[in-house]
Amino acid sequence: MELNNAAFGFAVTIVGMGGTMICLWILSLIIDIIKKIFPYKEAKEKESR
Repeated sequence: MELNNAAFGFAVTIVGMGGTMICLWILSLIIDIIKKIFPYKEAKEKESR
């Protein structure tokens, strides 16, 4: 089966967008895991008046 230029371009676009979405999803999972390991703690300001 031979792809013409339009079909090849469409296939590359779909694979590229899919790969980008998967990478962003994996990054968001990593960020969520890091947030659970290191929870945000608000720093207490020293009142020196």
